[in-house]
Amino acid sequence: MQIELIETFLDLCSTHSFNQTADRMGVTQSTVSGRIKSLERHVGRPLFKRSRSGTALTTAGLRFEPHARALRHAWVTALNATRDTGMAGVTMRIGLQHDLVAIAMDALIGGFRRVLPDTVFYFEADYSHQMCVDLVSGAQDVGVLYSPQTHPDLHFEALGEVAYVMVSTETDNLADVRPESYILANYAAAFAHTHAAILPALTDVSLSIGQNAAMVDLLKSLSGTAYVLRHSAEELCGTGHCRRVRNAPTITQPVFAGVNMRNRHRTSYRQLLRILLAHYTDGQSGLTATTRPSPQKGG
Repeated sequence: MQIELIETFLDLCSTHSFNQTADRMGVTQSTVSGRIKSLERHVGRPLFKRSRSGTALTTAGLRFEPHARALRHAWVTALNATRDTGMAGVTMRIGLQHDLVAIAMDALIGGFRRVLPDTVFYFEADYSHQMCVDLVSGAQDVGVLYSPQTHPDLHFEALGEVAYVMVSTETDNLADVRPESYILANYAAAFAHTHAAILPALTDVSLSIGQNAAMVDLLKSLSGTAYVLRHSAEELCGTGHCRRVRNAPTITQPVFAGVNMRNRHRTSYRQLLRILLAHYTDGQSGLTATTRPSPQKGG
């Protein structure tokens, strides 16, 4: 069976629209229709029904959907295995939120190697949305991210929360922070929501950055005020580049580990999740476990 048929079926499950699926996949509507008809011939049952309100799964389609997801995941896993040829052991692909890459990576890698010494680890910095997409498809094994996305194929566990603090090249008093020189951090949806709620006067500004490392570079090269990770704030203040804005509130950002639901109970994945939980709550990482949010599961 062609994997394009499965991909088209699963995309149509999401969009409920032949037109939208055609646009998203970069093909014509007739191609989408042809693929669905071909898949239905293979299955021997109609999988979709059309109405004025859109496209919906039939009973057979609802039963077929979880198996289609499993087929796609197995296909990507098989492709990844062929690409690992020549490398010792199994490869585990780990995605990390950009802002977390610089936090005690040596300790994290050491922990992974201790529990899975024959495994090859491939780390990649990315953003939450893409990590969730890759976890669903099987292109990534574990994601450490800020913004979990509800999906039936995904399982998330809370690790802790990272702290962002305000620093400035101009002042150490929140009342003196100028909107015209303020650089708005946009690290994640939860961070942006909290920032807008507690500092509404500093949301309508001319410059916004979505990565801590880029924010640190800007503060070093330009004058201004912004939120950065606590360890970055300590470095900036320690070198005299910035001052801590002492009466500005600290903004915490929850951190989660995500895996595909098919892997959540596998021994190697449970070992990695335990390492991640210990790493991000033992003080090495700059996170705290005092107010960890509840685990989130795909639904």
